[in-house]
Amino acid sequence: MIAPWWVIIVIAFATCGIIGKTGKIAFWQSFFAIFLLWIGYALFKSLPNDNVLASRVAIMTGLKIWWVLLLVTGILGGLVAGISGYCGYQFRKAMLIKKTDEKLA
Repeated sequence: MIAPWWVIIVIAFATCGIIGKTGKIAFWQSFFAIFLLWIGYALFKSLPNDNVLASRVAIMTGLKIWWVLLLVTGILGGLVAGISGYCGYQFRKAMLIKKTDEKLA
């Protein structure tokens, strides 16, 4: 990982602001993209060491099972990206409405 975790907010916002079709699509595309990426990367890092760190963190947080921790973090990351993608779509929509209002005036 070469960037901080919050870079997903900027990327989802910009991507859905440029190519988002509807608010619903912008949310779910961003959600599933980051959900799968987050879980895939966590598995890539966790499987070679037999999930030792993931198991310890899961016990620390009260989840008891390491793969539940992966699901929870994937859902949280997906929600962050989904909300950001939806906001990006709404921002573009607001700017387009503002431009058409200025042309009419």
